[in-house]
Amino acid sequence: MSWEDAYRTTPPWDIGRPQPAFVGLVQAGELTGNTVLDVGCGTGENAFYLAQNGFSVVGVDLSTRAIVAAKAKAEERKLKIDFRLANALSLEFESGRFDNAIDSGLFHTFTDNDRISFAREIARVLTPNGKYFMLCFNDKEPTDWGGPRRITKEEIEITFSPHFNINYIRDAYFATRIHDNGGRAYLTSATKKAD
Repeated sequence: MSWEDAYRTTPPWDIGRPQPAFVGLVQAGELTGNTVLDVGCGTGENAFYLAQNGFSVVGVDLSTRAIVAAKAKAEERKLKIDFRLANALSLEFESGRFDNAIDSGLFHTFTDNDRISFAREIARVLTPNGKYFMLCFNDKEPTDWGGPRRITKEEIEITFSPHFNINYIRDAYFATRIHDNGGRAYLTSATKKAD
């Protein structure tokens, strides 16, 4: 199924509110600086929460339907967020543009080769010591319902360690419309290495 097809209806990950894991990061003061890239932003719920908490947010997604919906919600909520149609593997931002990047369920959709390109591209658009936060399904999540690939801690470390210092990889839950208590996930915090 294409991303456009996924957004013909409400996809399971579009829960109508920010992911609790990202709410916790903001409440704990883990995001630094002012600017945030929400990569794979979908219809914008995480971006809205960040903007309401004082961050300057740019949201990107590969789905035109998702970006149209995010822009409409932003207008309705009177929030200024720059939502753009973009490919996360080749972002059209200058290097060092963002203090933070968040990824809510994008990384676990990539092939092995695309993961490497993605990690390099996220590092490129972050400031020195910029932070990357990722929520992805982990290898403890049952596969009986299908869904995206499950990710191991080792895969995260191997993919991101060339460009990032891993601060932590914690057990978390990914809220969806098909899980009563959320799918089993990893929440990762990483800081861009000095060039």
